[in-house]
Amino acid sequence: MTSAMSSTSCKLLGLLLLGSSIASAQKIQRLDGTSITAADAESFARKTLAEQHVTGAQIAVLNHGKLVWSAVFGLAGKDPDRPMDHDTTTWAASITKSVFATYVMTLVERGEFDLDKPVAQQLAQPLNTYEAYRVIASELVKDPRWPTVTPRMLLSHSSGLRNFTSMEPDNKLHLHFTPGSQFMYSSDGINLAQFVVEQHLHKPIDILMQDDLFTPLAMTRTSLITLPVLLPDIADRFDLNGKFLAQTRRPQPHAAASMTTTADDLARFFSGLLGNKIFSDGTRKAMLTPVLSIHTAHEFPPIANAPLGTEGDAVGLAYGVGWGLLMRTKFGPAFFKEGHGDGAQNYSICFQRSQSCMIILTNSDNGELAFRPLLEHILGDTVTPWEWEGYTPATIESQRQHP
Repeated sequence: MTSAMSSTSCKLLGLLLLGSSIASAQKIQRLDGTSITAADAESFARKTLAEQHVTGAQIAVLNHGKLVWSAVFGLAGKDPDRPMDHDTTTWAASITKSVFATYVMTLVERGEFDLDKPVAQQLAQPLNTYEAYRVIASELVKDPRWPTVTPRMLLSHSSGLRNFTSMEPDNKLHLHFTPGSQFMYSSDGINLAQFVVEQHLHKPIDILMQDDLFTPLAMTRTSLITLPVLLPDIADRFDLNGKFLAQTRRPQPHAAASMTTTADDLARFFSGLLGNKIFSDGTRKAMLTPVLSIHTAHEFPPIANAPLGTEGDAVGLAYGVGWGLLMRTKFGPAFFKEGHGDGAQNYSICFQRSQSCMIILTNSDNGELAFRPLLEHILGDTVTPWEWEGYTPATIESQRQHP
């Protein structure tokens, strides 16, 4: 370790000591029935985050569907140093997708939206005649498979669309396999589902979700756009070396990744979801029913000849409506969603049988290195498919070298 790195590590460790926690229970129940004290959880988290040079973090744990421990660590901003606190809004990145899918299921329960009616039939005019899709959908609408694409396929990442149009040689939307036949993660697919909902309800998605989801659940620090009330306490984002990357500002709502939130607000969300405060138990079960099983070795494999793995099969890896699923674990079924962006690395997982969840939000490109030790030690989660998720040191390093 260089002297500069050593100095940085010592400074960061000192800053992480600024962390604070809110514990509504003296102990956290792990998935295997053992427990860890809130004090021990905070000490372990502080040490782990410092070792991995994570600039700032928020962590929350639920047992039996209720928040039992919440803690914050490190910095939300630098120059001058600004400690992370429980109200600091952080960029949730792709966790937005699953929260959006949950909102869509409220529409389904009320009979206001059809997951299985093709998108082309739900729009008043051809997709490429809308200004937002005039260019990027020009080839998609010519594909004979396009009329079969449904919102369920978009929300389960099985439509055939790539993650982003920027990955396509012509920067346009294309289908790469028969819709509904396999998994391929697609942010563009989620944003298309947003467009369909907005056209159907004639309101922007940020207002819809604020009125129907965030406000009823008292998620006062959560929004799909950057609201003025949030500006005084939003976490900046930092790279691998702890250098400033960007402020977090989201002027336009995107269901794929624009949500900012706190770990405490997400705890309110998961508590409401598990407690049937968002919709009925039957709708939750429908949302968390597998649309398709996943057998690949990695979440983002090449389109052609994707290598298969055994890790996912061992835990029943699948995708439902907006959520990754683990259907066969020794702790019962679980649902999860990760969030990955520049200077924002996040993870959330809930085990249905015990209604135990853990939420980790960070404003650092080093955040993913801390996920496994935190989840295993504090929650006792030994079943997440770490390699498929890309949360092993080797896969993280490979992704850094070949983004």
